Amino acid sequence: MAVMKVQRDSLTVEFSSRESVWVRRRSVTVPLAAVREVERVERPLRATRGGRKGYQSFFTKVGVWGVFTGTRQLVSARRGEPGVRVLLDRSAAGGEFDEIVVSLGDASQLARDIARGAGRAT
Repeated sequence: MAVMKVQRDSLTVEFSSRESVWVRRRSVTVPLAAVREVERVERPLRATRGGRKGYQSFFTKVGVWGVFTGTRQLVSARRGEPGVRVLLDRSAAGGEFDEIVVSLGDASQLARDIARGAGRAT
């Protein structure tokens, strides 16, 4: 599954080779200044909405959601694992996505790291 990394002034999501087929990229980097809000979500599969370009099964969602709704979500989520939902200022993030939703084992710590890097409290 995807890996999120917080660097000094940016947030990077790196996708596995299988995921990169569905998201059509190997990684995405956004400036931490573009982060409006970050939260840990217990069920990241439920955080997705709208039409999709990607893969969906009962256990996994990978790709871009919100194709027809206007709120574009970059998603790499799986059932039974908590995740992080990052709301972005779309224009400051490069104009492609409004949200990033990723399943991670260390979701709570990563949410804190992103919030701290973006200058926001969790």
